[in-house]
Amino acid sequence: MRSPSFEPEVPIGHLIAVARRIPELHRWYRTHARPFPWRCTEDPYAIWVSEVMLQQTRADTVVPYYERWMAALPDVSGLASASEERVLALWEGLGYYHRARNLRRAAREVVERHGGRIPDDPAAFRALPGVGEYTSAAVLSIAFGRDLAVVDGNVRRVLCRAFALGEPCASGAGRRLLHRLATGLLPRGKAALHNQAMMELGATVCTPRSPSCGACPLVPECRARAAGRPEAFPRPSPRRPRPHYQVAVGIVKRDGRLLIARRPSYGLLGGLWEFPGGKLEPGESPEAALHRELLEELGLRVRVEGALGPVDHAYSHFRVTLHPFLCRFVAMDPTAGEGRDWKWVPPMELRNHPMPRANRKILEQWRALTDRPS
Repeated sequence: MRSPSFEPEVPIGHLIAVARRIPELHRWYRTHARPFPWRCTEDPYAIWVSEVMLQQTRADTVVPYYERWMAALPDVSGLASASEERVLALWEGLGYYHRARNLRRAAREVVERHGGRIPDDPAAFRALPGVGEYTSAAVLSIAFGRDLAVVDGNVRRVLCRAFALGEPCASGAGRRLLHRLATGLLPRGKAALHNQAMMELGATVCTPRSPSCGACPLVPECRARAAGRPEAFPRPSPRRPRPHYQVAVGIVKRDGRLLIARRPSYGLLGGLWEFPGGKLEPGESPEAALHRELLEELGLRVRVEGALGPVDHAYSHFRVTLHPFLCRFVAMDPTAGEGRDWKWVPPMELRNHPMPRANRKILEQWRALTDRPS
């Protein structure tokens, strides 16, 4: 028999005390909000793009990507008609490429099913590809004034500290409690202002390390601050060790061109172009892995002529070390391999193909070695 689970209760008295500080939070935001371009528009599409870009990415990093994107694809119909490759090229460097692919898919549904108008109904908007609880609450509250509370990483930290929550915030019970607290603090009719103020507070004042508690408008009611240990919150969940993969990569040259292969449109880095290769098997050397992977994936045989320095790169859930080899084309059997999309490209044209950041690092090494202009 499964043991019963207990939901932590909402501390009503302290919730009311914190709620009394919310007008002070709003005044603070009006004075201290950073002037980002997406805060100067009421266009639902522009707000939607910014919120997707801001997921797991710092706001200062997003600005040039957002401005480039909006110049190239200024409305939902433009995004819907754009090719996946163009969308990924505009996104290149932001990472988490599924965000861009889902945004394009969602734009096409908006055009096909909603006449090009972004729906302001929560159920309809949530039904779009890639739209989860956070994106829905952020876009609908900021663009349409819907009374929906946003709980991103910054808001989570503010709430965990204000209420000194003992439950790990990443647990199911912790997430549900945070949502109830955020909803309880939301002043009706002021969702756009309030959600942005909460997110800004967490991003600039209630930071993960060395929070500026003296500048916080909620500090009189912050229980973590009163206990003298705000950085102890949020309580961390147990972390699993991140796997580390070794990957062999071939820079294959033929008649002045380089071979690149396209990743499947689904999964990690879907739709991006990369130098071909693959993971080492236990006990296998990088060079042996390269020959095996090229033969299995593309039916390709090469002659290794040298090697570049290893490239380390970290993703959210694992790390990789890429071992790049300089190769000369020998033969290709078009009937063999796994049928991956590939092509030979002049080096100068690689800039027009969206590639993972780790592959760009390899390309920089190769260009430095061959003294080729970028």
